[in-house]
Amino acid sequence: MTEKTDVVLIGAGIMSATLGALLRQVQPNWSITMFERMDAAAPESSDPWNNAGTGHSALCELNYTPQNADGSVDISKAIDINERFQVSRQFWAYGVENGVLGNPSEFINPIPHVSFVHGADNVDYLRKRYEALVRHPLFDTMEYIDSPAEFGRRLPLMAKGRDFSDPVALNWTDSGTDIDFGSLTKQLLAYLGRSGVSIAFGNEVRNLDKQSDGSWNVKVRNTRTREIRTVNAKFVFVGAGGYALPLLQKSGIEEMTGIGGFPVSGLFLRCTNPELIHQHEAKVYGKAAVGAPPMSVPHLDTRVINGNRGLLFGPYAGWTPKFLKDGKNSDLFKSVKPNNVFSMIGVGLTEMSLTKYLISELLKSQSGRVVALEEFIPRADGRDWELITAGQRVQVIRRKGAGGVLEFGTAVIAAGDGSIAGLLGASPGASTCVSAMLDVLQKCFPGEFTGWMPKLKEMVPSLGVKLSENQALFHEVWDWSTKTLRLTDNTPKLAGVAQN
Repeated sequence: MTEKTDVVLIGAGIMSATLGALLRQVQPNWSITMFERMDAAAPESSDPWNNAGTGHSALCELNYTPQNADGSVDISKAIDINERFQVSRQFWAYGVENGVLGNPSEFINPIPHVSFVHGADNVDYLRKRYEALVRHPLFDTMEYIDSPAEFGRRLPLMAKGRDFSDPVALNWTDSGTDIDFGSLTKQLLAYLGRSGVSIAFGNEVRNLDKQSDGSWNVKVRNTRTREIRTVNAKFVFVGAGGYALPLLQKSGIEEMTGIGGFPVSGLFLRCTNPELIHQHEAKVYGKAAVGAPPMSVPHLDTRVINGNRGLLFGPYAGWTPKFLKDGKNSDLFKSVKPNNVFSMIGVGLTEMSLTKYLISELLKSQSGRVVALEEFIPRADGRDWELITAGQRVQVIRRKGAGGVLEFGTAVIAAGDGSIAGLLGASPGASTCVSAMLDVLQKCFPGEFTGWMPKLKEMVPSLGVKLSENQALFHEVWDWSTKTLRLTDNTPKLAGVAQN
């Protein structure tokens, strides 16, 4: 017997949870069913130990502000990502005020976002970056620091043993955040459960079959009993992390023609010494190595997970053909189809620098990883750090000419008739989840979207407006979301750390 529902959400991560919460607000009478193959919420990409925690807003990530051939700095991508993050902040503030979310300090905390470089040429670049960004209202609180004394006051762990004859510089923004997307996802799922959404853990979606009336039959297997059930849905969203690619391929939608994926895993060094953890309070991002993918930008990262502070450094790239940490070694090979094989071969021929980078990373020993850490912490001792495996990322490969091109970013794929959509890619990912899911609503429900706008603007007051071009509105929604999310006083300062 085929069950009926209006909406099926595949995956219990931040994307599906966000889309479900938005739909519950604008269309509360629709029936929604969520399936998650694992036995817990946010088990893969949204888990905080899988690197979903930076609160990407382009305040510190240098890969979003590339330097042009003429020496100028392109800040267009940084502005776009920051705009999208502001949308997330507003929705979360609305959620706290209206019972969708609970205690904000369980998922968001204020942490300075810092860009760090050394060497004369890099210092010159960072100064130009600062001068380009600080003129915009979204970045107008950024500071430029090149004083060794001030560097030592703000980043004591990074200053100890440093040779300051090699010039250093920082772009420092106090208004950055750390986000536990696992906790945020669980709060959203709790709201969905209270509002009547059916959430089935331990249920793996095996196939998607388009029906003549435009709906979808979703075949689901219970991972414990092996029982198969079929659910018919008018709309399907595939928010299954790395498994979104094979599921969207199974749907057979034209929009997936030529699209493939390349898995990259991440490794981190996690600090085990509480004394060191308490000497550092910032997310400090450096410059990526030549040939490294943007997702591999090195960072020394303060985290707040389950209320406890931690310190990570990385990522170091790893590789496996799996599309999820809990995936299968056959994932990559099964994703090669007649319509994307040339795209994937083309990428293999054109991305040699990435191939060399991955090989060098795979050959690194623990001592080699500590050498990279020493760029940030000159007196690093490998005995204070343990190696952990972060999440899998499947980078999108698109057809380009006779071959293909590897994309780094987050991409919404939607069928032309709006009956199915999914999310592919990686960073900035979770930080822009609300903006991405609003894109899904607009693409897939164009008829309803106009009628939803009053409610959507209640949830996201800046919707449809560029905050970078409306300074008054930016400060209004910033002050509101900062107060509501308690981003000025909800995190105790660390003992022994000099404060700005």
